[in-house]
Amino acid sequence: MGNIITAKNIVKRYSKHVALDDVSFTVPQGTIYGLLGPNGAGKTSMIRIINQITAPDSGEVFFNGEKLAPIHTQAIGYLPEERGLYKKMKVGEQALYLARLKGMTKEDAMAKLKKWFVKFDMVAWWDKKVEELSKGMQQKVQFIVTVLHEPKLLILDEPFSGFDPINVELIKSELMRLKKEGATIILSTHNMPSVEELCNNITLINQSKAVLDGNVSELRHSFKLHVWEVKFKGDQDLVKNTLTGKFELQEMIPESEVVVAKIKIPDGSTSNDLIKALLPVSTIMGVSEILPSMSEIFISAVKRTNPTKQA
Repeated sequence: MGNIITAKNIVKRYSKHVALDDVSFTVPQGTIYGLLGPNGAGKTSMIRIINQITAPDSGEVFFNGEKLAPIHTQAIGYLPEERGLYKKMKVGEQALYLARLKGMTKEDAMAKLKKWFVKFDMVAWWDKKVEELSKGMQQKVQFIVTVLHEPKLLILDEPFSGFDPINVELIKSELMRLKKEGATIILSTHNMPSVEELCNNITLINQSKAVLDGNVSELRHSFKLHVWEVKFKGDQDLVKNTLTGKFELQEMIPESEVVVAKIKIPDGSTSNDLIKALLPVSTIMGVSEILPSMSEIFISAVKRTNPTKQA
């Protein structure tokens, strides 16, 4: 499969502020792609360019290999961070109106809306006014309208904001289903555990530049600090003495039946060396490498490219 979005050397300025400075990335078809960065880094500017709300000062965006054009808007579903529904309209009436704006027939829109309202347990809200809905319920309506016309590309800006844990899981499961059915999803979020759980690839934008991109699993391995978790049974002091001078013991916590230790392996040594050192003085119950979380990678990459400020 090819790339649904290819951004090449995108530059965007607002007055004296550079929002995007020579940003390039590709979004493979059929993936969930994380577009990440601190507030004000340039993410929203990039999203607005893909949605053709604004245009780049230089550079190009391609949609399925074609230069981005107004015709492509029908193939894109966009859920902005700034939510907005007409407060006085009835929920069903508004959902139908927004679906028609996406080019759906009334019959098709009604049939699909009914299925979604059942799925999201919202049937009783169809004839209520939007202002009667909770913030979370309004966001459910907007999510439904965003995906209703089954766009090839979904762009979701902070889609989990304001949802309780149950509804976060509901939205996550729908995103995984949509991906399985062939949709591509660009996810802009500060929820790093969700990035870890959902995203295949990411681009991190900081201070208007793309400073990190790649496969999530590969990035976690590339940022690893060679720290291992070892579960063992045995004398803790004996283990500490055995590690001294050879390995860096970071933490040792007794649990119900075992002791859990975090141990950093120095350059030139391997996990096999660690196991060989511990075998004579303990019974090893488990060994696993600790990979950094996406939150840790995010903070590390931002600090690395912005050393004078706190990330």
